Amino acid sequence: MNLEQPNTLDRQQMQETLPSIGSTDPSPSGKPRKYGWLWLVILVIAGVGVYYYFHARANAAHAAASAAQGPGGNLGRGSGAIPVVLAQARKGDIGVYFTGLGAVTPIYTVTVKSQISGYLMQVLYKEGQIVHKGDVLAEIDPRPYQVMLEQAQAGLARDEANLENAKVDLARYQTLAPLKAIPEQQLATQQASVKSDAAVVQTDQAQIDNAKLDLVYCHITAPIAGRVGLRLIDPGNYVTANDSTGLVVITQIQPISVIFTLPEDQLPSILAQVHAGAQLRVEALDREMTKIGQGFLSTMDNQIDPTTGTVKLRATFDNQNGSLFPNQFVNARLLVQEKQNVTLIPTATIQRNAQVTYVYLVKPDSTVTVRNITTGTSEGDETEVTSGLSAGDDVVMTGVDKLQEGTKIKVPKSSERSPKGSS
Repeated sequence: MNLEQPNTLDRQQMQETLPSIGSTDPSPSGKPRKYGWLWLVILVIAGVGVYYYFHARANAAHAAASAAQGPGGNLGRGSGAIPVVLAQARKGDIGVYFTGLGAVTPIYTVTVKSQISGYLMQVLYKEGQIVHKGDVLAEIDPRPYQVMLEQAQAGLARDEANLENAKVDLARYQTLAPLKAIPEQQLATQQASVKSDAAVVQTDQAQIDNAKLDLVYCHITAPIAGRVGLRLIDPGNYVTANDSTGLVVITQIQPISVIFTLPEDQLPSILAQVHAGAQLRVEALDREMTKIGQGFLSTMDNQIDPTTGTVKLRATFDNQNGSLFPNQFVNARLLVQEKQNVTLIPTATIQRNAQVTYVYLVKPDSTVTVRNITTGTSEGDETEVTSGLSAGDDVVMTGVDKLQEGTKIKVPKSSERSPKGSS
């Protein structure tokens, strides 16, 4: 019994079948058998495409993450030093200022008016000119007042002659009265007549003085030194005494004052300095906070405005350069106290969050640590540090957005420290 024959037949069938794979021999149906290789190529190409697709996406994601981290990426790993600019804490002086809004106010403002009536003959000033006290500004026609003076002088001469005649009669009556040659009543009447004539002479003299004064008033002079404004009346017009419009306005500009307001809460500190005899300095700043003048506190108002809770103060400026102009709005800064030998750092180095105020302190190993500080007075671009730093400590001023505790830093040689932070 041949048990291996079926296996032999199977092997023969497999041998007949295997050569047909990948062969170009026609199949029993007469079609080529190359579709197996085609599908294999398609699968290989698809696999390679899928591999490169996912590999490219992974590289893009990694690049995006690296770009998002920026130069300071991998902060906790110390992979690279962060370039920063340092500032150094130093000892110095800083002022405590109170700032308020104010207006430039002339100490004296005068509206020049005519004290007599008449035609304005000429104007002797130029608009905007600086005049001195006593300078002639305008002239009024003096001729009518000259005539009045002459009339008063003539009346004085007449009445003086009458007085002399009355005195001669009085002397004669005084001689005759003891001899009973004239009645006593006649002597008394003559004495009264002499006194009356003397009073008339005095009245005439007063009229003469008044006419002379009117002639003086024909020449209108500046009552104060200052700057004249625009002309309010032209030559040829008839002006009346004490006309409400006036001829011109003069404002004193040297010296000049600034009236400003401060909250009533700041008044005790100011009064303490004033009572101690301190002369408090005041700076005038324009809208861009540029200093345009410096003066001193001269006085303050005697009451607090209850509607605003502020008090008015006046500071006086010499204004030699004319930078302060009447009615100009300014920011007034009152120096209340000068703190000396305190620790100062640039304000730009200070960082804040909801809980603390801190800086990035540079350690000897060129790493940074977060140091909590307490600040005091700020003035300009500097701030006082009352605790947390000492003079000579280096702190980071620029580049803090890339830092955290323990970050390695490097300082470019061109800017090792900010000039503001140098001691």
